Amino acid sequence: MSENNLVTCPLCKAEECCTITPLNEFHNNYTCINCGFETNDLMREGEFDFEEYEAPAEFPQLYKDIKQTDDDGRVWYPMTINIKKKGIVYAFGTNVENWQWRSTKSIPLTAAELLMPKFRNQTYKSDPSTTKDFGNDFFEAADHINLFDY
Repeated sequence: MSENNLVTCPLCKAEECCTITPLNEFHNNYTCINCGFETNDLMREGEFDFEEYEAPAEFPQLYKDIKQTDDDGRVWYPMTINIKKKGIVYAFGTNVENWQWRSTKSIPLTAAELLMPKFRNQTYKSDPSTTKDFGNDFFEAADHINLFDY
């Protein structure tokens, strides 16, 4: 198998939207641009220590709540994409019944901001005025920050 094959997503079943990237000769990473979830062959129910994986205080409770399992027992978590020159896409909400995809664009710092200590070593910042919610449409949330423009 070559790298980055687009296949039908094992989770949401959308065609040609899931990228498969080999981790090694036996295991793959799966990333779906339709549903916005990702996993790998090592993250299987009964074989992986999810309690330890989710233990850090920084691990969002929402991500624990909305994780999903595919037909092969792989556990999928929502992606967070944060690209300096484009923006951020993430799952936002309070629980499994009340969440959606959200994205915020990045903008270049002004000349004055570049001199401020809080922006040291940075050239972009999030622009809250561009924050939008997209329901369950990860692709549109990612497109909002121009993720697919090269």
